[in-house]
Amino acid sequence: MNKLKSLSAVSGLMAICLSTFLFASGAHAQGLPDAIAKSKVIKIAVNSIYPPMEYKNPESGDLVGFDIDLGNAIARELGVKLDWQESAFEQLLPSLATGRVDMILSGMSDLPTRRDTADFIDYLNSGAQFYILASRANEIKQATDLCGKSVGTSRSTSFPADTAAWSAKSCEAAGKSAIAVSGTEDTSAARMQLKQARIAAGVQGSETLPYAMKLEPNTYKPIGEPFATSPEGMAFAKSNPKLRDAVLGAMNKLVANGTYGAIVAKWNLQSSAVKQVTLNGAAAR
Repeated sequence: MNKLKSLSAVSGLMAICLSTFLFASGAHAQGLPDAIAKSKVIKIAVNSIYPPMEYKNPESGDLVGFDIDLGNAIARELGVKLDWQESAFEQLLPSLATGRVDMILSGMSDLPTRRDTADFIDYLNSGAQFYILASRANEIKQATDLCGKSVGTSRSTSFPADTAAWSAKSCEAAGKSAIAVSGTEDTSAARMQLKQARIAAGVQGSETLPYAMKLEPNTYKPIGEPFATSPEGMAFAKSNPKLRDAVLGAMNKLVANGTYGAIVAKWNLQSSAVKQVTLNGAAAR
C-alpha cells in the first residue's frame, strides 16, 4: 500500500512538472509566428566584423559581442534557439527581404530610408565620430582642421554620406575646402589607412571607437563630439509584425529586469545605452 501511495505521489508530481513545463513552453511561444513557434528557432543575420557589437573570438572562432549576448538573452526570454547566419553587410537587408533570415541583429543604423522595407526595434544609440592618430593631436585639434583633408570610413555604412554632409555645412561655413571622403572596406581598413598616412582621419561609430582605442592604447584620439547620431536597430520584415512584437516584448522585459543594463555594462557601452526601447524612432508601447 505504501509503495502504491509513493508511486501515486511520484506520478502526480511528474504530471504537475510536465504541466508546468508545457504551460511555460506555451507561454514562451505565445505571440511568435507559427513557423517559429513550431521550430523554436529564429534565424538571425549578422555581419561579424564590428567589435564590440559582433565579431569572432580570435582564439575560439566563436561569435561574441554585445549583440550576440543580447540576442541570446532575447532567445531565453522567448524560449527559442538562435541560428546566427553570417553575411556581408550589404546582404543583410536583402536576406531579410527574401525570407532567408527572420531578423537582423548586427549594429545596423535605423535610417528613415531603410524603413521602407523593414521595421526597426531601436536598442542602442550611435554617432559618427571623427578620430585621428594621437601623434597628430598638436596638428589637428578640432573637426574643422580636417577640412581639405582626406577622411576614411566604411563604405557600407551611412558614415560617408554623414561625413560629406557635415563637410558641406561646416567646412563651407569656416571658409575651407571640403573633406575628401574615402570609402574603405570596413572600419579596420580605415584604421590601417590612417596608420599608413593615406588619410588624415577616420570616422566610425561612437560606440565602437572606445573598443578600438582599448585594443591599441595611445594610438587614436577622438576629435570633437559625434556629429551625426542615429539609433541602432534590430530589423524585421514588414510582413512579419508578430516576430517584431514578440521581440519587442522580450526587450522591454530585459530592460525592466536589468538584463539589458548588465549586458551594456559588460561591454562598456553605458554612454550608448537607451532608457527605453523604441520602434522606428518612436516610443514603443
